[in-house]
Amino acid sequence: MKKSGSLIAVALLLSLAGGQAQATVFAAWQVTGVSWGDTLNVRKYPANHSQKQTAYPNGTVLQMTGRCTGGVDLFDIARQSEWRQKQAVRYSWCEVWHDPRRNGQFVTGWVYGRYIAPAD
Repeated sequence: MKKSGSLIAVALLLSLAGGQAQATVFAAWQVTGVSWGDTLNVRKYPANHSQKQTAYPNGTVLQMTGRCTGGVDLFDIARQSEWRQKQAVRYSWCEVWHDPRRNGQFVTGWVYGRYIAPAD
């Protein structure tokens, strides 16, 4: 994958819903810019006062659903430069798909866009 432009990794998640398998495509972004020794909180809803689900340090690759507040769609901006992508989400909350308890039960949560960037 090239560093500039689209750094989209495709992950297929197969889940059974009503007996039918469904595939979902995710964008890989990583945690970046968090102060040394700190972590990025994942919240239940896109707000600072929302319940904290878990937290991840710099360098952690997150599976993004593509949806962000303010109408930003990570898949729509994927072909832009990394700098433009980071600017597009800077003041948005973006939805992640993750396993905060590491027990195989994935849920959605929200991270603040200022601290994520397209994965290398």
